[in-house]
Order: sequence, then C-alpha cells, then structure tokens
Amino acid sequence: MHKADIPRKTIYRLSIYNRALQRLRENSVATVSSEALATAAGVKPTQLRKDLTYFGQWGTRGLGYDVSGLSKAITEVLGMAKLQPVILVGAGQLGTALLRYGGFAREGFEVVAAFDADVARKRPRDIGIPILPMENLASFVSERVVKLAILTVPGKVAQEVANRLIECGVQAILNFAPAVLHVPERIAVNNVDLAIQLENLSYFVK
Repeated sequence: MHKADIPRKTIYRLSIYNRALQRLRENSVATVSSEALATAAGVKPTQLRKDLTYFGQWGTRGLGYDVSGLSKAITEVLGMAKLQPVILVGAGQLGTALLRYGGFAREGFEVVAAFDADVARKRPRDIGIPILPMENLASFVSERVVKLAILTVPGKVAQEVANRLIECGVQAILNFAPAVLHVPERIAVNNVDLAIQLENLSYFVK
C-alpha cells in the first residue's frame, strides 16, 4: 500500500507503537500481545490491529507480535530505515534549545544545519551544528537533498520562510511558529503551538 493511503492519524500512532516496541527491545522482550502493545501505546487493541493491517498481516494467534520484526516494518513505513537529514530555520532561543537536544539521532533524525537571518547573534558554544545565513538555504537543501525542516521563526515571517523552504524542495515542516501556514496539499505540516497546548491544559486545572 502507498504511504498516501495510510491515514495521517494512523501514521502518528505508528510512531507511538514503535516507541513502545523499542522499549520492549531494550528490555529483551521478543514477542508481545496486541493487548499489551495497545496498553503501552494508550489505544484499544482493535485500533492497533486495524492500524497494522495497512501494511501487512502481523501477529500469530497465541504468540503475539515479533517485536523486532514489527519494529523494523514500522521503521521502514515511516521512512526511518536510515538517518533523515533535517534543517532548522530560526536559531533564536527556542531554535537553539532544540539544536542542543541530543535525542534526534536516537530517533532517526540528523539535524545537519540551522539557518538564521543573524548568524552573528551570540549563542551557546556547545551547539555543534553550523548556523548558516539564509542566502545559503536553497543551495544547501539541494546539495544535501533535505526534505524535512523545523521552523522556529517569529510568526510574522513564518509564511514567507515556509514558502522559501517549499521552493527549495522541502516536503514536510514541523512548525513551532505561532502562525497558520498555507501550503500546497502535497506539503505536510505539523504545528506545535506551546501556548495553545497550555491553554488546553488550563481547562483541566481546578
């Protein structure tokens, strides 16, 4: 089945399943039941089984799922069989904090460069990732065949920067900017608005 045929919510859950499977592998667990895996992922067993049918038949009655085999299959479906190059645009305070995060490589991503309108801005010395001027964006994305970008620019310039990324060949954007991006249907955008998330949580605070 083509990737486009898998619902977006299912793709999101596949990532959660894979995290659970990775934890099982770390604990030397070879097989897992659909009930146990569903519980670890926070979904119902029927939902889990339905999601897995999008890319094959998995599980053996009475034995469950092969942890390593299922994890490998999900990794391939998600396009994570090898490190995915990622760029970050907007190396301000939030962008810099993300650049210093050491967990991307463990999850299959390699942040290969960051871009900013002010490369001379004072930043921590332990970033370890080159900060390049925006003029280098198009050539870098083309040469390194980068398809993923993290956007951490101010909201007022987010659309303009997103347009540039798309023109350069970027196909998916993780958007931290407080702005709604208008992009072609072929472009995937995941929005992370921290203020909205806090507002939602505040509803449950008594």
